[in-house]
Amino acid sequence: MSTTTQSYLVGLIGDGVIPSLTPPMHEREGDAHSLRYLYRPIDLTIIGKEATDVGELLSAGAALGFNAFNITHPCKQLVLEHLDEISDEAKAIGAVNTVIIKDGSFHGFNTDASGFAWALANGLPDATLDTVLQLGVGGAGSAVAYALLASGVKELFLVDPEATRAAERAATLSMQFPECTILACDIDQVPVLLPKVNGVLNASPVGMHHHPGLPFDISGLSAEHWVADVVYRPVDTELITAAKALGCRTLDGGNMAVGQAVDAFEIITGITPDTARMHAHLLEMLEAGL
Repeated sequence: MSTTTQSYLVGLIGDGVIPSLTPPMHEREGDAHSLRYLYRPIDLTIIGKEATDVGELLSAGAALGFNAFNITHPCKQLVLEHLDEISDEAKAIGAVNTVIIKDGSFHGFNTDASGFAWALANGLPDATLDTVLQLGVGGAGSAVAYALLASGVKELFLVDPEATRAAERAATLSMQFPECTILACDIDQVPVLLPKVNGVLNASPVGMHHHPGLPFDISGLSAEHWVADVVYRPVDTELITAAKALGCRTLDGGNMAVGQAVDAFEIITGITPDTARMHAHLLEMLEAGL
């Protein structure tokens, strides 16, 4: 157990973040290390702010003594212009989900990519990663696409409701991973693509409590596919449930939620958390319906 006299005040900026289980995960792990660790959700809708006000919120937080913020939808890309320093990986991804405040300066990191890479390696060990179809390339989607390619994916098909965003992301990733094939595709192409891919990743909000449903037509899914989701509320999304019924190997969003929280906790405190303990805590909260 680590002990320190340092106290931590952390916030989560985003839309619809009140139900997030990231704050209690951080606080419980802080307790385990005898830290004074307080983590509060800052919901844009509730406080009447727009996503473009993220810079103003960071400045206010610095003035009020916050140590750090996690940043979530829809601010992960908008926050970039308000930071003094950005990690190389966050620059490459084009999104930040963790901001540390030091001496009035803002330092940005991305733990979505590292968190998903951990989840993939631990939750789907030995999965074939030659060809993957990904739905959604927003803030989280940009990070997991980067993580997929860094994990060994050779061919990646990106689908997003905003075709321009998918095309821009594919172009950027193609420069970063020149040995790989990265293509932006239309949602209508999914039935044709499914027989060609080893796995499917949903990085869109479809499947969340307030965005129910399936992110694509799953009629082409088979037991030969692995299926992953970044959504963890609910942890058994319609996609994960349907994939399990088909006999697919699955990776639910709880794994990434833990992975990114573990890395963010260490960036904020300098203390390595207990991953298994944080995962067990998340499952405990999900089972309790929190």
